[in-house]
Parts: sequence; C-alpha cells; structure tokens
Amino acid sequence: MNSFSGKVVRKDLAFLVKGGLPVPTYVLEYLLGQYCANDDEEAIEIGLEKVKEVIQNNYVHRADAESVKGNIREAGRYRIIDKVMAVLNEKSDEYQASFANLGLTNVPIGTQYVNSNPKLLSGNGVWCIVTLGYIHGEDIKVRWEIQTLKPIQISNIDLQEYIEQRKNFTTDEWLDFMIHTIGLNPEMLNRREKFISLARLLPHVESNFNFMELGPKGTGKSHVFQELSPYGVLISGGDVTSARLFVKMQGNREILGLVGYWDVVAWDEFEQQKGRNVDAVLIDTMQNYLANKSFNRGKATHEASASMTFVGNTKHTVPYMLKNSHLFESIPTSFIKGAFLDRIHLYNPGWEIRMLKKESFSTGYGLITDYIAAVLHELRNKDLTSLLKDYAKFDPSLSERDHLAIRKTFSGMLKILYPDGNITSEEAFELVDFAAESRKRVKDQLYIIDETFRAEPASFKYLNLKNGNEVFVETLENISNGITPSAIPVSNTLDDADVIPMNKGEEPRSQLEPSDTEKTKRNRIAVLQEKSLSFRMGQTGASYEKLFAAYLEKANEITIEDPYIRAPWQIRNFVEFATMLVDTRPVDDLKLTLITNEEEEKLPDLIDRLDDIKDDLAGYGITFEYKFRDFHDRCIRTDTGWTITLGRGLDIFEKYNPYSVAASRQEKRKCKEFIITYNKE
Repeated sequence: MNSFSGKVVRKDLAFLVKGGLPVPTYVLEYLLGQYCANDDEEAIEIGLEKVKEVIQNNYVHRADAESVKGNIREAGRYRIIDKVMAVLNEKSDEYQASFANLGLTNVPIGTQYVNSNPKLLSGNGVWCIVTLGYIHGEDIKVRWEIQTLKPIQISNIDLQEYIEQRKNFTTDEWLDFMIHTIGLNPEMLNRREKFISLARLLPHVESNFNFMELGPKGTGKSHVFQELSPYGVLISGGDVTSARLFVKMQGNREILGLVGYWDVVAWDEFEQQKGRNVDAVLIDTMQNYLANKSFNRGKATHEASASMTFVGNTKHTVPYMLKNSHLFESIPTSFIKGAFLDRIHLYNPGWEIRMLKKESFSTGYGLITDYIAAVLHELRNKDLTSLLKDYAKFDPSLSERDHLAIRKTFSGMLKILYPDGNITSEEAFELVDFAAESRKRVKDQLYIIDETFRAEPASFKYLNLKNGNEVFVETLENISNGITPSAIPVSNTLDDADVIPMNKGEEPRSQLEPSDTEKTKRNRIAVLQEKSLSFRMGQTGASYEKLFAAYLEKANEITIEDPYIRAPWQIRNFVEFATMLVDTRPVDDLKLTLITNEEEEKLPDLIDRLDDIKDDLAGYGITFEYKFRDFHDRCIRTDTGWTITLGRGLDIFEKYNPYSVAASRQEKRKCKEFIITYNKE
C-alpha cells in the first residue's frame, strides 16, 4: 500500500458493488479509486457507500431510462454514467452521439470530445461520465445537449514513477501483486499458472501481438479482455465481420473498424459454430494484418497497432486432442489452416488453469485496473525484443516467425514482470523458456494440420549464452502425455534406452512406465542406471511407484531422510510411500527408517502420529523406526548401495482436490518442479 499510495484498491470491492450490473470492472474500480484507495477499513466502508450512492443515482439502468430522462428534463441537467457512441452525420455536418442504456440517439456532441476520444467513433462505445442537459422552449429541434463528457479512464500517469515503485518488490512479491491486480488469488495458483494468467496481459503491453488461448469453460479466458482495460474491446465470435474489424465504406468514405481505435481486439467464443461460415475476405484480410500490421480494404492500405486475441472453449481433453486430432480442433474450421495459425505468436494453455471458484478471486490489494491499463498502454511504446539476444541464441532451423514470436513474448513478459529492467539470468531464462514453449505449441500443431511445414521442421533448442549449455524446449502437455520423454535428464541428453517410442494406436504413456510389449519382449530384471531426472512444474504422470519401486525392490533396509515430514499432507505423503512398498514388493522383515525433524513444542503430536504408523506397518511385517535430527538434505538410502537424492523430499505434488481422482492416483496429480538423482555407491 505504501508503494502505490492512492493507486491500489481491495479487489473484492468491485464484486460487492457490481451485483448484476453489466459494467466492466475498470468502470467500478475507477469510482472505487476515488473513494476507497486506502487500507483503512472505516474509510473503505464510507467510500463503498459513496460509490453505491453514485451508481444508484447516476448509472443508467435500461429499465429506468424514461425515469432518468424525466429527471433530466425537470432538473435541466443531470450527470449520468452510460456507454456512449458517436457517428458523423454528413447531412447536418455534425457528430451525433447515442447512449446505450438511456436509449437516446442523434444527440449533438462537440467536435472537441470526438477529437479527444476517437474511440467514440469505433462503433463499440466508450463508458463515460456525462452531464446531459435538456433545452426547454418552443421550436427546438434537439432538446438534449452534452454539456460535459469524460471517459472513465485515468487521464495521465507517471510511467517512471511506476517503474521506480517496482524496485520496492521482490520478484515473488511483484508476481503476486500483479495476480491480485487482475483480480485473482495468487494462493490458488502455482508459479506456472501465474505466468499463464499474466500472459493474458501480453496483447495489452505489446503492439501487434497475436494471442490465442483455448481451454475449458469457466477458467477466466476472456475476463482480462472484458474487464481490465478501457483500451481493449471484446467482441463475440458470431458478430465479427470484415467491415466491423477493418474498414467499412459509407458512400465514398472509408470508416476504420475496431483495429484502428483499440489497443486490443479480443475475439470471444472463437470456436466452430454449427451452420455458420466465416467470410473468406475476413480470413484473407486478417492473415495479412497479423503478418504485416496492415490491411487493404477500399482504396488504400491502412496500418494499425491493435493486438489480436482469440479465446475459445475446447471440446475435448488435451490427451484426447493429442491422440486423435490437434490442439486447434475447436476453432472455426475456416481458420484451421497453416497460413493463419503460423501468425499466432503465443498459444496460451488455458486447460492448465483450474475452473474459477469463489476462492479463486482476490480479496487482497492490487493496482486499480484503469491505472494498470494506462501503464500497459504506455509500455506498448517500448520495444525490448532485442534484449533476447543477450541471453539465448536459438537454432537456425527456426523460421523468422518463430523468432519474432519468441522475441515479442519475451519482451512483453519482461515489461509485465521486470519493467525496471532489474532481472537475474535465472529469471530471464524463465521468460525465454516460457516464450519458446508458447511458440512451440503452435508449431507442433502446424506439422499435423499442414504437411508443408514438415518439410523443414524446427528444432526448438537454444544456446544459453551465459553458461554455454544447449537447452531443449518442450511443451508440458507433450511431456505429461508421453508424446516425448516424460522427464528430460539434467544433462539434456537422452540415451536410447531412456527413449520409449509411442506405437500408433497406443495410449500416451510415461517414460517411466514400460509397455506390455516390452514386458513380454524382455522378461528379465531391468538394469538400474545412475541418472538424474528433472520434472517441470505442473507436469503429470509421476508417482512414487514409477520413481522408486525398481530401485527399492531388493533392499532389506530403506532409510528416508526428509526434515519435513511434519504437516498432515507431508505425513500423508510418507504413508503413501509406505503403501507403495506394500503394493510393489515383499515387505516381510523390511526395515524402514525415517529421519526427520520438528520444532520441540510440536514433537509430542508428531510422535503420536508416527507411532500410529508404526503400529499399522507392523501388521504388514515392516519394522518402522523414526529419529529426529537437525539437517537439510533429503534422500533415500538403501542397503543395496543406492542413494536417491530428492530435491524436494517426498513433497513433489501440488495441492490437489481431496475429492478428485488425483487424491487416489498420484500420476494424475500436478507436480512441483523438482530434480531426482540416482547414485550407486
């Protein structure tokens, strides 16, 4: 609160005020920012009542339109909040406004208002605070007059102040602060999910950014584009025409469409609709615009900087699409062509975001939406794409469109997360990997959709210019569903024995799970290898059985060293580990030892729980002992000489719904990021 005084608001207040009003969040937070931009509870309550009073008295409900008109007539003038559009009436040579909720049309509007707010002419309207007057008397042709008009958005910002304030936050603090700002609860998201959520800001912060996100319903795909910014517009997929998007002819005049007025044009419900075909002219014009930032309609060539966003619902699960079709299967059929899809800079994996529930939304403090929208608008003027070359050199097999997409995503994420430019190499490569994966997701589907792309396949890898290592890039859904090896060794090289190819018609499976064919083919004891495996945040398919069973099968003594077997879920992990031993090998006379730690005042409770486990395991023939020691490193040791080093101990899974399949099937759970190393003494 001290860093952005007067520019933050408690994010749940807009929901308290909104009710059923069809008003974007940025409109409500503009008002809340006038009265509730502090953390004093009493002041917030007073301000909240004031905002409710303003909405009650000034917001125009369509059902109350005639009553409001009457109030204006009786009072002579009245201030209202409504969505205003303007057109040029050539016959009378004047601009005329219409009011979406009040229902008035053909109201003269001063040229100065139109010149100051050209989006009034975009055909989509702008939310404004308007003082509307009524002219009494006889022989009056138009009785309504616009006396003042102010768009609901911040008038100016100090971008340098914003950049300086960023220095008061750590990266994790800023990441969570930005998640609060877009209205989400950071406690419900892991780091990767936070990146995916903030990637929705890329079209707002990067000019001519071509963004697509597909995923299940209810995951907030369109929320940012509808609620966050007065500089963006969300349109329904069924209402899109070439004239509305680009240029329409009115007599001999060319009137620019939405791309000429807005920073972001978001196409909602971007999916195939039964009985509806997309105009071929629209597709051709769109392709040209996405590639060249310009379009030819009418008599001239027009240029624009609007980013294009496509959001829609998927029809099937990701495993189904990977096995039977491709990840673009749900979009309008007319757009499933290589020439169009190759122009998409980033494919955001909406399926990785869980369905939004009450607890998914922020109740903490974030930047007022019209303030952050204005900041993002200003940051569009900065181009940071050239900074990528300081960190990574990508393989020459990538096309220029691949390179451009990665550079623009890197630049945009840099502006969102590190606007002050203070970034470590590790943080920079996190952005590089995210940008490259987001583009590879597009390219992988192009190989399926358009065979011409198979002639020159791209190898998504880069040289880390800071340490000289070669880094391979893979999408998480490919790894989790067995399309590629499910765990890439730290050395980034794979022995032939580690690569398990998928046979046509088989279910995708993990590298750690041998096929039935392989089991039959070599009915012998598997050779255990020393190796290191790296697992990505959000990856699925891992389980204690796949990770440990083969290495523990012949051991008579197993010791787990993990200082964090304390909390209920950590103890549950240990019980699942013991259950895995019972299920996968003979356990008679097995000695299992746990070395852990706990704060002294909490030791009695932990001892009680471990004694319960000891009694239970004794019934299966396992001798369980536990010891307490102050230490940090985590590993599993066996009397057969194997040491399995665990970066996170047994705590490798993210929080999961206790009433989900993942509660009983570890391989269905999302993983935390971790490394596991197998060494033989």
